[in-house]
Amino acid sequence: MNPSPARPVLPPRRLSVAPMLDWTDRHYRYFARLITRNTWLYTEMVTTGALLHGDVARHLRFDEAEHPLALQMGGSEPAELAQCARLAEQWGYDEVNLNVGCPSERVQKGAFGACLMAEPQLVADCVKAMRDACGIDVTVKHRIGIDHVEDYGFVRDFVDIVSAAGCRTFIVHARNAILKGLSPKENREIPPLKYHYVHQLKQERPELEILINGGIQTLDEIDRQLLHVDGVMVGREAYHNPYLMSAWDARYYGCDAAAPTRAEVVAALVPYAERMLAEGHKLRNLARHILGLFQGMPGARRWRRMLSDAACLEGADASLLLRALEEISVSRTLSEAHEA
Repeated sequence: MNPSPARPVLPPRRLSVAPMLDWTDRHYRYFARLITRNTWLYTEMVTTGALLHGDVARHLRFDEAEHPLALQMGGSEPAELAQCARLAEQWGYDEVNLNVGCPSERVQKGAFGACLMAEPQLVADCVKAMRDACGIDVTVKHRIGIDHVEDYGFVRDFVDIVSAAGCRTFIVHARNAILKGLSPKENREIPPLKYHYVHQLKQERPELEILINGGIQTLDEIDRQLLHVDGVMVGREAYHNPYLMSAWDARYYGCDAAAPTRAEVVAALVPYAERMLAEGHKLRNLARHILGLFQGMPGARRWRRMLSDAACLEGADASLLLRALEEISVSRTLSEAHEA
């Protein structure tokens, strides 16, 4: 179990990386932390059943470097969520977040995720049980509506009921969740974004911390959103183009330290990879998360090819990362020579 020492004051949630199933595992989070020190990181969604009836350590273990770190939970039974919130605090997480936004049918069969927006009092009961069970922040991530409910009043009333149970932080994906007929991927693309709903929510409920999520990709877009809300959560762009995060500490947290170069990130990742390999992890489980590090740079294709090639990865050790970096250097030299 991770120790829970007295923690320093945590940075505000001005920037965060969204919880993404199969993507924001501990390897990705450690990698992201090498690029940005202050951005909040979120785990993949973990169900209450997985924690209460499965391998707790496998789901909750993380590296201390990952702070500030939130555990995202999926569930709808207050007593079970309370037990999991207690575990989150015991394992050293800084926040526990309740998923009320995932639209997948698999999640709906478990009676949680976005379908819970239709039962705001149940969500409030879950939040209260979690808050009573732990001393860390309990937050909620949700959509602006479900199915064809287009009225702003729906999300406002949902937030009012849940905030009455003590939740002060809401992460709002600015799209409806269509519970039947759309895949999770389509649910991230087809329902229109309504950022103005989230802006209005913050304007009308200034005492609450409101974070916005959905379709935000560039620094300029982040800047515009921060004129209206307390924080921005970025999802797939932070995964596919991770070096975008290198600007966040200086731009949004006022940090004076220079951002690490891509090469420095790779060098810092090598000792972590060696530790993970010694614990029995495969290099491919880490390498898959860093394929976008050199996006838009000369040699990016070579980098991706080396770190996704099954033959290269089979039995590879951490030195493969450095060899792939050398390929980047060769490509850059050739590109510069061509331009000259």
